[in-house]
Amino acid sequence: MKKHVTVVGAIHIGFGILGLIGALGLFFALSFAKGVVGDEEIPSMLLGFLSLSLPILSGFMAIVGIAGGIGLLSFQVWARYLIIVIAALECLLIPVGTLLGVYSIWVLLQDETIRLFTPAKT
Repeated sequence: MKKHVTVVGAIHIGFGILGLIGALGLFFALSFAKGVVGDEEIPSMLLGFLSLSLPILSGFMAIVGIAGGIGLLSFQVWARYLIIVIAALECLLIPVGTLLGVYSIWVLLQDETIRLFTPAKT
């Protein structure tokens, strides 16, 4: 299971980096759309709100995923719980997020994986 945990951590880091790139692209696309709308008050206000809130939210989730993936690679206890929560949210992103989420949850809930993350008693 150690190999599976490493794979889950690496995948979450990779998807987190892609999420940051996507958040940046979303920011530029919505900012461009806001410029196209011009002086229209309501669409401009709505696109202004969306061009900040959506990239911030997706960027935050990406950063949390990267941090959790790095924590998984070093077998930190907190990272296992964090990635389980993120994986549950990823299940809503059909189809790729669902595959990643189900695989991550399956790996992180195995008894052998739980023993890997249990601190050694001295």
